[in-house]
Amino acid sequence: MTADAPAAAPSPAAPAIPPTTTDDLFRADAYLRECTARVLRVEAATGTVVLDRTVFYPLGGGQAGDSGVLRLADGAELAIADTRKGKDAEGKPTAEIWHLAAPGQDALLARLAPGDTVTAAIDWERRHRMMRLHTASHLLCHLVAQPVNGCAITPEAVRVDFHMSEALDAAALAEGLAALVAQALPVTVGRVTDAELDANPGLVKSMSVQPPRGSGTVRTIRVGSAEAPIDLQPCGGTHVANIAEIGALRVAKVEKKGAQARRVVLAFAEAT
Repeated sequence: MTADAPAAAPSPAAPAIPPTTTDDLFRADAYLRECTARVLRVEAATGTVVLDRTVFYPLGGGQAGDSGVLRLADGAELAIADTRKGKDAEGKPTAEIWHLAAPGQDALLARLAPGDTVTAAIDWERRHRMMRLHTASHLLCHLVAQPVNGCAITPEAVRVDFHMSEALDAAALAEGLAALVAQALPVTVGRVTDAELDANPGLVKSMSVQPPRGSGTVRTIRVGSAEAPIDLQPCGGTHVANIAEIGALRVAKVEKKGAQARRVVLAFAEAT
């Protein structure tokens, strides 16, 4: 789901040297927990490590950035507290992904140099919870067929803001979500061309952010079959392969945030 990002610490300053490219392996396979990678650059002042490829998802589309570790050749682990999309000196996005080290690891950062090989390993339990909740937000978009004006996914909850004036019933939403999850429908990553998206503007649920264009195609997430999808929309986030994996949910909150705004917060039924 393309939406606003959850609150997080400011991104580090853009590097002074030309950016490189990070291959985002999670786009093709959200279940990859780790990968070997080559260090492209280390910015000690900001604790930023750039790799040639990664399984770490960067903050964006409403979904929080991954945390985890970069494992050095001798087994030492550099804790990664957050992941961000790279930006140039003007604040424009680049093809880099920045792995932000947790504070107090200067000695470990000093041991990393361009060309070194590391193992990038995400905090899988944390990521998987976000995959489940992000997919749940797509089910919510099916139940509440209104434009989305904001979304935030963390490991604990997902918040979706709908542009609407009608009241929402928490019990009815909870019942609808449970019925959908019980159908155990597949979740499929696909693509549509820019022309196809222009011809079907209703695929874009977000009012505030448009899907990225320029490559000629836009990544999509489909819940259900191609013939009768429950939900189909552009989305760059990570999702489960089948909605049965979401598990039991509860509607933690339904709020009126304005004359044309209704907020729904979902959480797991089990204790977090």
